[in-house]
This record gives sequence, C-alpha cells and structure tokens, in this order.
Amino acid sequence: MIIASALGAGAAAGLGASARWNWWRPKIKKGIPTLMYHKVGDYPKGSQLQKLWVTAADFRRQMDYLKSRGYTTLHFQDLADIEDGKAPCPDKPVLVTFDDGYANNHELAYPILKELGLKGNIFLVYETLESHNAWHNPDTEPWIRMLSWPNIEEMARSGVIEFGSHTMRHRVLPEIPLEEARWEMFESKKRLEEKIGRPMIGFAYPYGAGAYVPAVRELARAAGYRYDFGIKQGISPWPWKPESGPLKRLLIRGDDYMLDFHLNLTRGRARF
Repeated sequence: MIIASALGAGAAAGLGASARWNWWRPKIKKGIPTLMYHKVGDYPKGSQLQKLWVTAADFRRQMDYLKSRGYTTLHFQDLADIEDGKAPCPDKPVLVTFDDGYANNHELAYPILKELGLKGNIFLVYETLESHNAWHNPDTEPWIRMLSWPNIEEMARSGVIEFGSHTMRHRVLPEIPLEEARWEMFESKKRLEEKIGRPMIGFAYPYGAGAYVPAVRELARAAGYRYDFGIKQGISPWPWKPESGPLKRLLIRGDDYMLDFHLNLTRGRARF
C-alpha cells in the first residue's frame, strides 16, 4: 500500500510536470532561436506586467547558459552576412532581443553581455527615447525611463548591441489607418539611421500586432526591413524565407525557471 501510494504520488507529480513543461517535445535541431526580453531588473510597485521583468541575476544565469553551452549570439547584420554567403552559420546560433528600449537595458543587461562577450539587439521606439514609456497608462503601469542617445551611442560603438525599429510611438498598427502605420515604420527607420549612422534592418511589431496582417506586413517589407519579428512563440527554421511569415520569438518571462529557458531553446516552447 505504501509503495502503491508512493508510485501514485510520483505519477501525479510526473503528470503535473508534463502539464507545466514541454520536456516531452522533440528537440529542434535546426533554426534560429530568438529570445525576447523587455525590462531587466526588479519590477516596480504596482506593475501589472511583472512577467516582462527579468531580474539581473536571472538574466546573467541565462547568458551564462548560452556561453557555457556553445551558443553564438548574433546581430541582425550577422544574419544578413550568413544569408549573403559572407560568413558561415554557427552550429548553435541565437538572437538576444529586447523590445522598446528601456534604460535598464543599458544599466543592467548591457554590462553583462559585454562582460561575457555576447551580442544583443534592441528595438527602439523613437519618440520615447530620452523620455518614458508613454504608451502605457500610468494609472495601471508605472512609467519608467527609456534609453538616452548617449546610452545608445555608447552601446553602438561597443559592438555589443545592434539596434532595430519598434516604430515611432508603439501604436497598435492594424488599428490605425495604413498611412499612419506606414509613417510609423518608414519614419522610425529613417530617423534611427540618421542618428545611429547604420542601416536599420530589423523591425519588431509593437504587441506583435500586424505581423500576420498582409497589408501591415507589406509596409514593413516596403520600408526596407530585412528581418521582421512577431511574438509568436517558437523557433524559425533556417534558412528563413520571408514568405513563411515573420521570425518567431521565445518570450523570456520573469517567473521562468532555468528549465523553461532550456526548453525554450531546445523545444521552442516551455509552457502550454
């Protein structure tokens, strides 16, 4: 009876783990895993988006994981060089991306990447730079500082960070007139290139909205972004074909365990 109870408890635990984690999924051996971060640090009091905050300690553990397991972190330009035959594709490529452009990306994430010799990519919301996350209602989500131009210039010079566009104002692109959506994408690319002095070839749709709306996605392609990123969970095959849809990403949550991180990278999903 005792043994049966123990077996029953073990089976229940196994079923619970199966329901929580996707460890049973087959490993994905080829593709481009793209990690999606937002804010690094401790979430402020009153935040309703706690899952989008990854502590500096957790971020370091995750970057240590990449380095110790032989992953090669890439910039958008590295992807282009691989596609154009100018560089070989590493055995274990990965993109580390940050949405929005928060000051804590410079204060906490950038020093860790620099210390470990890793690369990252930050999608910037142009009109919020030097200011705060104005697309949030401060009654429900605290405003926090965004990157400054000196921050951006420092990171660009270092070779650690490449930048991409996240539009001018972080609006929901399918919910505004197409001409306004066009301005959001074209104008942010133009202004970022003028300020940073290099092509903006990466683009991320705010909220992931519009990534699978043909008229919106056509604008992103027409603007000249070589790589467009949604928020659909998964690992995109490589070589990637634009007609297959935007590049998928792996949301890294503040309540993830290292098992989640491992499963995301190897299975393309940790949770149901």
